[in-house]
Amino acid sequence: MRSRTCLADLTSYVSKTMNFNGPHMHALSTERSGTTTRPSYLVRIITITLLCQCLVACSLFVPASEDYGKRTWGTRLDDQMNEARGRKVIRDAHPELENAHFAVTSFNGVVLLTGQVASEDSKQAAGSAIENLRKVHTVHNELTISGPTTLVARGNDSFISTKVKSALIASKTVNGRRIKVITEDGVVYLMGLLTRDEAEAAVTKARSVYGVQKIVKAFEYIN
Repeated sequence: MRSRTCLADLTSYVSKTMNFNGPHMHALSTERSGTTTRPSYLVRIITITLLCQCLVACSLFVPASEDYGKRTWGTRLDDQMNEARGRKVIRDAHPELENAHFAVTSFNGVVLLTGQVASEDSKQAAGSAIENLRKVHTVHNELTISGPTTLVARGNDSFISTKVKSALIASKTVNGRRIKVITEDGVVYLMGLLTRDEAEAAVTKARSVYGVQKIVKAFEYIN
């Protein structure tokens, strides 16, 4: 009950704050020479990020018995090791990968590769390197063959991930705590342990977030 009350209050605040024309954003404005200056893009990003963290903290009050898709602590540790080892073996797998921009994300032994590489050979080399890790059972190789994205694009991707995660946590139809959100060049990847109905609800909610160009499901289904 405590988590539901906390989430309800913060959900209302998030929905108002994400409307950048609303009174909450005007409260962040500054008065200069009789004129009002709208908050910077960075202030908006920080505001939404902090709200997302608050929502996550509130959601931790949900009893473990209700979280039937929860990873064990051992699995979480395995996922962290998959990501750390994965980055190393990929950089060693092909000369073109040494300075490539890519990310390795692991959830319950399912690994997602995102980013940009120089050739099909280096993409395949990266995928093969991850498949050889002992604690990995599925690999989604979503690397694209192109030049690396800009810092501005990466900042926008982080902002989109934060907005999608906030929307999922605030949703009443899906448990956002069991979903990992990764955004690369405007494409949102969703990972987690979900039922098929929850997965569809998550996709619907994520699709409603402004800035999302495409959604790729990398879920592991529990039914």
